Amino acid sequence: MVMYAKKENKLSSSERNEIFLKYTPLLKFIAGRIAMRLPPHIDINDIINSGALGLIDAVEKFDETKGIKFKTYAEFRVRGAMLDSLRNMDWVSRSVRKSATVLERAFAELEKRFNRPATDEEIAEELGVDLEEVYDMIAQANGISLLSLEMLSISNDTRLKLIDCLTDESLNPLSILKLEEVKDEIAEYINELPEREKIVVSLYYYNDLTMNEISEVMEITESRVSQLHSRAIMRLRGKINTRPEGSE
Repeated sequence: MVMYAKKENKLSSSERNEIFLKYTPLLKFIAGRIAMRLPPHIDINDIINSGALGLIDAVEKFDETKGIKFKTYAEFRVRGAMLDSLRNMDWVSRSVRKSATVLERAFAELEKRFNRPATDEEIAEELGVDLEEVYDMIAQANGISLLSLEMLSISNDTRLKLIDCLTDESLNPLSILKLEEVKDEIAEYINELPEREKIVVSLYYYNDLTMNEISEVMEITESRVSQLHSRAIMRLRGKINTRPEGSE
């Protein structure tokens, strides 16, 4: 904390404003990425305003001696502020959350039982519902996937996008040490995904393509891309949430 205080005192008000203005475009970019998977009634300006608070916090608390680039730190703080704001809105209904949890558990249970990815037909049989209802449950879970693997809290001052952590070499050694086990497990889980779901996850999180861009690359509809993404997230969440205690 003393180190942060020293760093803050070195910046004048005009210098802080200059840094804030320089990285303001990050707000619209990150908010735009997040808003693509939100219901239309969510105002993107509210998300941007929340992100602005995260950017201000990043400017105030950034410590260059930690070995992390400011842009990387700012992105994590901005995304974290935006997602925290969405969590506080509680815009996902209880019934949708319950359906998502049921799906995650079903995927985890069947894939453990069969030692391979479960099919939609097997999920339907396990839940005692028809295939169309499974598709509806997956579609409704699209919004929850936004908050599922986006973030992992490392400390009060740093929130890291979990998928990014698999390849981000700019993280400081302490963060890497804390994440190493989880990173390895997530990487293994992703490799176990069905091929098309793995492609979607790779293009979206590693190559930073939008859902629309992925649909063009894979030559399928955007709604199909969204479905593949949600199904992949359900599988990954199921595996993560059923990890043995003590493996975190």
